[in-house]
Amino acid sequence: MGFAALAPVDRFLTRYRISVVVTTILLVVLASPLLVFLRFDFNPLHLRNPATPSVATFLELRKDPQTGANAIEIMAPTLDAATSIEQKLSSLPQVSRTATLNSLVPADQEQKLTLIQQAADTIGAALDPPTVKPPPTDQENVAALSSTAERLLKIAGDKQGPGADAARKLSELLTQLAGSDRGLRWQFEAAVVEPLRISLGHLRSALEPQPVTTQTIPADLARLWVTANGRARVQVLPRVIRDFVTAVLAVSRDATGPAVLLYEAGNTVVGAFIEAGIFALATIAILLWMALRRMVDVLLTLVPLLVAAVVTLELCVAIDLPLNFANIIALPLLLGVGVAFKIYYIMAWRSGKTALVQSTLTRAVIFSALATATAFGSLWLSSDPGTSSMGKLMALALTCTMAAAVLFQPALMGPPRSPMRRAQPALQFQL
Repeated sequence: MGFAALAPVDRFLTRYRISVVVTTILLVVLASPLLVFLRFDFNPLHLRNPATPSVATFLELRKDPQTGANAIEIMAPTLDAATSIEQKLSSLPQVSRTATLNSLVPADQEQKLTLIQQAADTIGAALDPPTVKPPPTDQENVAALSSTAERLLKIAGDKQGPGADAARKLSELLTQLAGSDRGLRWQFEAAVVEPLRISLGHLRSALEPQPVTTQTIPADLARLWVTANGRARVQVLPRVIRDFVTAVLAVSRDATGPAVLLYEAGNTVVGAFIEAGIFALATIAILLWMALRRMVDVLLTLVPLLVAAVVTLELCVAIDLPLNFANIIALPLLLGVGVAFKIYYIMAWRSGKTALVQSTLTRAVIFSALATATAFGSLWLSSDPGTSSMGKLMALALTCTMAAAVLFQPALMGPPRSPMRRAQPALQFQL
């Protein structure tokens, strides 16, 4: 019922037991610097399907820093304090742009006002002529439309190409408009002439600028940057997201905004899982002590569990699988499933069993792991990125914990002690 083909593995682990244990621990320790690069992806958008229209639209908008999707906001007690903070932040390489109320005041106003005045002197007479002719009559409009259509046809001639085709098409439309009733021409005039009047009015206003100061900024706009009690807002936009929040928080601990909220939420989740992991390990150790009554046996159960956990996280860095709000749930499951596998080997070893790799116990552990992997690892096939990442990490964690139980723990335990016959029935009852 076991795996007779794995008998050479048993003999190898028995013969080179110390070398296997030392090499495994050494490799795990040497690879431990990878844990420094273990990332927690605190962006919840990465857990959503990017093909979804809403997510795709937001991701497209987010490419433009001006949208403020990743902005950080800081409230300073005064506008002068906000300006001081802005100057410090603008020098950071992670920051692309900073803004306060003062950012709405244009620079080099004297030079720009002079140039605008020169433009006004040049085209002012055309915008405000001393005399204005009366509007044309409908007959004059028809004559102008017909003459323009004939001129376009003459210009197009027999020529080919997009320009000639467009000229002939426009000539046809103008001819139709000239031959239509007066009401349609009035509608056309309203659609074309009225927007032109509005544009010319805007141009006249633009040629009569006034100096801009923080006091002349419209009140509705100023309220977005300075409150009634004088507190001033600083907006900070990122150049690159990574390290952006930490760099800004190093300058001002009062920073807030979407980027800071997501960053702090990620830190909270990671801290909570670290705390939960410590409590879980402590509880597991207490339960193992109650069941095994030997500190050495407790360590022989926990060490392979810790090795499997560390190797799982190291492989996450190697294959670029960051932790996120979804897949981090796999880590507590790794502790529960992992300790279950390893306590089976401890109990068999305590009862005097040998050749554990080829035994029926290993067969049971492998098939149990495969059943669990089928349940959780199938999530890997999900179209939802968050669910898929959870299945991927669970499959990786199960592979590592099974390898630690089947290959590393027998070498770590070594030859069995003499069977503990008097304690065995009680232990079996507890299990």
